[in-house]
Amino acid sequence: MILWCFLFIFAINVNATESTIIYKYYDTNGVLHLTNKAPKKKNKLLYARSYLIPPSQVNFKINNKYSELITKAANKAQLSPALLHAIVQVESAYNSKAISPKGAVGLMQLMPATAKRYGVKDRTNPTENLAGGTRYFRDLLTMFNGNLSLALAAYNAGENAVKRYKNTIPPYKETQNYVKKINKLYTKFSQF
Repeated sequence: MILWCFLFIFAINVNATESTIIYKYYDTNGVLHLTNKAPKKKNKLLYARSYLIPPSQVNFKINNKYSELITKAANKAQLSPALLHAIVQVESAYNSKAISPKGAVGLMQLMPATAKRYGVKDRTNPTENLAGGTRYFRDLLTMFNGNLSLALAAYNAGENAVKRYKNTIPPYKETQNYVKKINKLYTKFSQF
């Protein structure tokens, strides 16, 4: 998580046309250090790993106008920003004015009752939508004992659907595909 946050902050300051290498090492006191400077020859053994950040991954952070809001909302709700990016990507493709055929609106596709429950007055307002959506998702994680797949299924199909199927992912194709898509994107975005 710390590495992801550092890479996110660092990526914003990087020229998007160049790959960037981040070096990770522990000093003799066991303190983790992250840097873009190559190790000195005498310290090479201290470097545990380096990470290459290709331009396409840097672009993901720079080109997304909601990245800062997503990170703030995720941190406030104690969620991974990579997870929240995955949810927003699948729910609305980062379109704050997206409206589903069922009436869900905004970045996190909040239904009217959910928005009301979490104090969201304008579902198209990215800040309000993210705040309400992340609080709801945090509550779903708590409700399903930290089981990410069940919380995702509940976010898509409703918490009662998951409960009705004895705390398993409901047998709805849309929900099953939704959980798979989010988990796949979450894994991908976690690598940034």
